[in-house]
Amino acid sequence: MKPVIVVHGGAGRIFKDREEGARSGVTRAALKGYSILKEGGNALDAVEEAVTSMEDDPHFNAGYGSVLNEKGEVEMDAIIMDGKNLASGAVSAVKCIANPIKLARLVMEKTEHMLLTDHGASLFAKAMGVPEIPGEKLISERSRERWSKNLEPDSNPHEFKKDPGTVGAVAIDNEGNVACATSTGGLTNKLVGRVGDSACIGSGGYADNHVGAISTTGHGESMMKVVLARLILYHMEQGMSPVDAADTALNYMKTRVGGLGGVIVVSNSGGWAARFSTKQMSWATVKDDQLQYGIYTGEIHTSSVIESK
Repeated sequence: MKPVIVVHGGAGRIFKDREEGARSGVTRAALKGYSILKEGGNALDAVEEAVTSMEDDPHFNAGYGSVLNEKGEVEMDAIIMDGKNLASGAVSAVKCIANPIKLARLVMEKTEHMLLTDHGASLFAKAMGVPEIPGEKLISERSRERWSKNLEPDSNPHEFKKDPGTVGAVAIDNEGNVACATSTGGLTNKLVGRVGDSACIGSGGYADNHVGAISTTGHGESMMKVVLARLILYHMEQGMSPVDAADTALNYMKTRVGGLGGVIVVSNSGGWAARFSTKQMSWATVKDDQLQYGIYTGEIHTSSVIESK
């Protein structure tokens, strides 16, 4: 099996001055993940590395650069899943952790549980030796600015919810194993303790070697209502291609509950898709040593992996 990785940097509205940063961020993440696959590494390591790269990039709403809740704090959610045995680990409402995706993997591999939240996740992180950092170090200048603007009397909170949220990756390795990873800071000015789709198996992501892997982005509450990631895999099980399955599920979510979002997909045969119903979604993929990426519908830039290094 030839390895494939697909990443996204969030579906929503990407301002012009941030487009280039979003493009370079997703291509860098995809190339990092692909280098692991190319060297014979597994899909799980590849998606973790790709998402970690985007958690460290302030252009994305995950890790450093996460949006702030109503109290001006960062609360993050993340999930990772192994398609080989359906093992999964997730964390929600975590604070003071640089890379929630790494903590999610520890939940999967070091506990009998699938999801740890808030204080419990913090205690587990300490037990695992995960370094705690001051919460302020996760707050970018832009996130603080957006939060402040949303507190103004004439602000429109719904406008801010159109901003891109969530990063994710899906991959298939040389052995035919698939994996997914998703991480987010959630919604700007969300209620304290709000958890969206990103920590929920079947909504924020799903991976099954029998079918493929999905990572989602967009309006979390809508995705949870339709269990978007698993819905796409269901359509693929019925014989749909990754593109058709993604479009069908996104259209259902839009017509049924009025939700917009985006998804990345890789099938167990190496087919892939990056589809969205929002205005934009930054995405990148590497397959056969060829890098492709874009932000707008129909936008596809192509280059070789060698040229991109």
